[in-house]
Amino acid sequence: MARNFRWGYLILVAVIMIISGCSGSEDKATSASELKTGLKKNEISNEAFKDLFPLQYDSYKKNEKMQDTKYSGSVKRSKFDHDKEPYLPVLFNGYGFATEYNEDRGHTYANEDIRAVARITDKSVGSCLTCKSTAVPHMIEEMGDDYWGGNFNKDIWPKAEAMGHSPIGCSDCHDPQTMDLRVTRPSFVKGMESQGIDISKATKNDMRSYVCGQCHVEYYFAADNSEVTFPWSKGFKPEDMYEYYETTAKENGFEKDWVHNVSGTPTLKSQHPDFETHMEGPHGKAGVSCADCHMPYDRVDGKKKISSHWWTSPLKTMDQSCATCHSNREMDDLKERVTDIQDTHMEGLHNAEDVSITAHYYVNKMITSGVSAEKVKVAQEHVRKGQWFWDIVAAESSAGFHNPQGSMNSLRISMEASNKAIKVATEELVKKGVSLEELNSEIEKTKKAVYDEKDNFKKKDHATGSYFPAQQPPAPPATNK
Repeated sequence: MARNFRWGYLILVAVIMIISGCSGSEDKATSASELKTGLKKNEISNEAFKDLFPLQYDSYKKNEKMQDTKYSGSVKRSKFDHDKEPYLPVLFNGYGFATEYNEDRGHTYANEDIRAVARITDKSVGSCLTCKSTAVPHMIEEMGDDYWGGNFNKDIWPKAEAMGHSPIGCSDCHDPQTMDLRVTRPSFVKGMESQGIDISKATKNDMRSYVCGQCHVEYYFAADNSEVTFPWSKGFKPEDMYEYYETTAKENGFEKDWVHNVSGTPTLKSQHPDFETHMEGPHGKAGVSCADCHMPYDRVDGKKKISSHWWTSPLKTMDQSCATCHSNREMDDLKERVTDIQDTHMEGLHNAEDVSITAHYYVNKMITSGVSAEKVKVAQEHVRKGQWFWDIVAAESSAGFHNPQGSMNSLRISMEASNKAIKVATEELVKKGVSLEELNSEIEKTKKAVYDEKDNFKKKDHATGSYFPAQQPPAPPATNK
């Protein structure tokens, strides 16, 4: 009888554990799919979630903190600062990123910053708002393709304000009624479909990266309607995306983001490919999600455990972000290893940028010296490739950590391409009797003028001049339209 009692007791304990959802150190909680918030399905105000999820909301508000780090941070600083990338006004000359390009602040500032940045003009389109406002999914649903190409200042921004939008927040990643994770940007769905991935079959762990991958990605505006488009059909690697731009994008009418003012090269501008870089890096390959590192579990009020909604560098939260997997290592040693990776990466990036600058100016001299258009085009193709492969690394937010090997490989490809441009130019300039010593001296003078200019908005003006005149395509013929 005692034996039967013991088995009965064990069965009872097992049943209680199943009912209570025993999970070791995790707190008992209702699953998201069972949760009903009482909110409208189209709720887009972050404040509407405040009283329902006060701990998560307080965590989200920590994104208002502005704190600098060695290579990034969340302080509104210009990337042109001397300790950042001071020659970007040369490298992006002729494009808005040469006028103003700042470090990203926290997500809570998304709407404020996009309204203030000089890159937004009366010609900007709706696509520019796509990853800034919680109103965007509903605007796309309501306006269809008219959203993408709509005038930003005249139509899109006023409409978002009238809808009572918030900066990047709750409804972008959660269903307001169930709080299930969801993808709200159709460009991501299409991008994944181009690789044969159906996100409706995504696991919860997949979704913990997908909700971030909606926006922390490389993209371009489609030629026909300005729709945000991800160049992913050939893969996530920089070389895969570059091949896409050289083939599929061109076939669909997109050749360039702008014509470079120094070299006259049709040039691509990378955005912020954090998702792709992570997915191809060691953590992504191991199945570690974005949220594992950037939204670690945090104990609040000394007892309740939540996912942190303070999206920041894991270097600030290593005891929660890193110690879960690296518990056998001292955090100081781990931090030193990360810093070493970033130091090496940034040194390589600056070297690649410097060679790219030289390539642009050598091609400029080819044009002004009367070198054949055929040879100039060959050099420009190398310049274009060199620019892409350092920019895809520079635009990514981790200073090389998301994929150390892949990022350094991209910088290697960049320098090889830029040096090929310089080689082609050198051969032709020597034939023309151009003094390379004088050319190199003028490049250094120009760089110094950009570096020394204290007004960031004027730095770009020093990139060209009498020795290096601006190279822009001829204006299109006048029409009656």
